[in-house]
Amino acid sequence: DIDALLRARMLCDFLPLSWREKPPRRFTTDTRDREEPALDRIVPEDPNVPYDMNQVISRIVDDADFFEIMPAFARNIIVGFGRLEGRTIGVIGNQPTQLAGCLDIDASVKAARFVRFCDAFGLPVVTLVDVPGFMPGVAQEHGGIIRHGAKLLYAYAEATVPKLTVITRKAYGGAYDVMASKHLRGDVNLAWPSSEIAVMGAKGAVEIIFRGMPAEQQEKEVARYERLFTNPLTAARRGFIDDIIEPRQTRHRLCQELD
Repeated sequence: DIDALLRARMLCDFLPLSWREKPPRRFTTDTRDREEPALDRIVPEDPNVPYDMNQVISRIVDDADFFEIMPAFARNIIVGFGRLEGRTIGVIGNQPTQLAGCLDIDASVKAARFVRFCDAFGLPVVTLVDVPGFMPGVAQEHGGIIRHGAKLLYAYAEATVPKLTVITRKAYGGAYDVMASKHLRGDVNLAWPSSEIAVMGAKGAVEIIFRGMPAEQQEKEVARYERLFTNPLTAARRGFIDDIIEPRQTRHRLCQELD
């Protein structure tokens, strides 16, 4: 009971007293100029190796103070509250260590409710994207993955608070679209050099497009696909990305854009 009361107090500390008031701003000595060199190395070179998105979040927010909501439910997505230069923000991030960060029914509903909550209280939403797609499978289809995934799409599209997005690695297909992309009127969309913005992974795409082609030729096409899409340059040229930033500068840019 005591722990529950303490956590309730921590939660209330992030929120305004009502939707009529501005979000609280707390004094902090953690300035925007703090860089995090560890973020430059946090994403593995192998795209199939997971990493902990909680470590990314804790290195971006003030004093590593992040209050996660529903950590035991839909662990493939993280939602919670943090601060940037004392300003409360809502944070949403795919969790690559759980289901590779795929969006399933539970994750979509969890994130959609959180976006609407932040929008109701005027809290800016920061989204960290590493999503390989929606979870495939008969159970997800019968459960209504399209209907529930659309809840997240509508939540982002209708939110009027500042929406800042950082793509850390994978941003594939429809799941990329619903994660506060430029197509859903995201205000600022940034990408790390390690980001991959495409319909799907190189190997899967080549196996579909060049089905029946000899294995050696497919390998060449995989290399060509990776050269074209395993970087954010193509998306930036099309206007889907506002800037490509060094990971260590993420905190500084987010604070700058919130101004």
